[in-house]
Amino acid sequence: MMDFGKKWMKGVCTLLLAMACVVGGGLAKAEAGEITAKYVFLFIGDGMGLPQRAATSAYTGKQLAIDAMPAQGITTTFAADRFITGSAASATALASGIKTNINYIGVDPDFKPVKTIAEMARDQGRKVGIVSSVSIDHATPAAFYAHVKTRKMYHEIDVALAQSGFDFFAGGGLKDPAGVKSKKPLGNALNMARENGYTIVNTKKDFMALKPGDGKVLAWNEWLQDGKALPYAMDMTDADITLAEFTGKAIEMLDNDDGFFLMVEGGKIDWACHANDATASILNTIAFDASVQQALAFYEKHPDETVIVVTGDHECGGLTLGFAGTKYGSHFDILSQQKVSFQKFTDEIFAEFKKTGGGFEAFKPVVTENFGLKFSGNPKKDALVLADFQQTEIRAAFERSMQGSEKLNASEYLMYGEYEPVSVAITHVLNQKAGLGWTSYKHTGVPVSTSAIGVRAAAFNGSYDNIDIATKLMKIMGLKPEAKYVDSGAVRLAVN
Repeated sequence: MMDFGKKWMKGVCTLLLAMACVVGGGLAKAEAGEITAKYVFLFIGDGMGLPQRAATSAYTGKQLAIDAMPAQGITTTFAADRFITGSAASATALASGIKTNINYIGVDPDFKPVKTIAEMARDQGRKVGIVSSVSIDHATPAAFYAHVKTRKMYHEIDVALAQSGFDFFAGGGLKDPAGVKSKKPLGNALNMARENGYTIVNTKKDFMALKPGDGKVLAWNEWLQDGKALPYAMDMTDADITLAEFTGKAIEMLDNDDGFFLMVEGGKIDWACHANDATASILNTIAFDASVQQALAFYEKHPDETVIVVTGDHECGGLTLGFAGTKYGSHFDILSQQKVSFQKFTDEIFAEFKKTGGGFEAFKPVVTENFGLKFSGNPKKDALVLADFQQTEIRAAFERSMQGSEKLNASEYLMYGEYEPVSVAITHVLNQKAGLGWTSYKHTGVPVSTSAIGVRAAAFNGSYDNIDIATKLMKIMGLKPEAKYVDSGAVRLAVN
């Protein structure tokens, strides 16, 4: 069975590479009579498959803006060397129209750099913006401006950002601008960015004060919760900049008569799904949809010149709407009882509780306060009351968490992944009570949904691969719809 799978993957990848990786000019003019878009939006919900979209609609009781778009498609996501893709390989496919290996950024499997649609847009004279709710040098945003062999080369990616010539970078911060973790530091990327004309801001007041004419921008939120990323939507305060606000400001700054290309990533959908936190995933999907609505408002003013495409790079967590314990029942409203993300609960609330050395009885009110789950009452009359076996499950996880930082064994990994056991146990129980289930702490290979509106949006109806999104956009932008290799000397490449 494995041999068949490998042969199938190799055959499909070979076919797709042959179709997409044609060396040649990528900036050909559109054929006579073809309509092109001046304003191009690509929204990527990291980890957002159909289950994430469906769960969000079920929770809100309303259709997402992205689900109301007239063009709807199904998109496969596999990488060149693995059926279940990673964000780097998938983003490279979306950015360049080429399949590549896991962890590769902006290069093909042979490490040959491939030009991205963002770079092509820049060379057309358009303005270019990159926005993400995770670090701006994370795999998905990096795939639009960097060309490196591994996504972990954050310093080299940061330098590529500073040298990209793009007009707007915003969202999360940079992981290694000074090259502290690099084998061969290339200088301070922030200083390079300033020298190359970027205005750098990291407060909401300064960010919201930016106006067209202020030049190129590099901006991030003042509070970066984890991994240099924005806080989860449910943990934000009024002092934080939302993904929608970043997107709205990007549109304001990029708008010009020559057009623009803007990529926006909702990266924390993926991070929430890795941790199996359905509430955090849903609320971040809502935040992502709100950012798309910023583009839709722009589209209403420029309907004949704009295209908006929304997709996911892969599904994450194996989320499904249904759980054995609830049979045919669904109780999505239960999720509203959760007040903080798994991350904030782990880093702040549980971390403080551990300092007290309290036992499980003292911990029960903490669970009730933050997740609404009750340890007394009749579970048949109140869905928030924990059954005996659920209390046992949470108690076991609590005791494991209180032991300390010893690495989880194989059986514990199946229960908790790589996260704080008690946080995962609580969110699992809450999710299950709502009628939601998970199969993994990693990505899955199921296709994702793609939606579109605007100029030639009908091209995104049907079933296709993620490399086709790039080539379809190239055509809509007036570019020759094929991957274009670039001279390795024209980009700064970094190797291990």
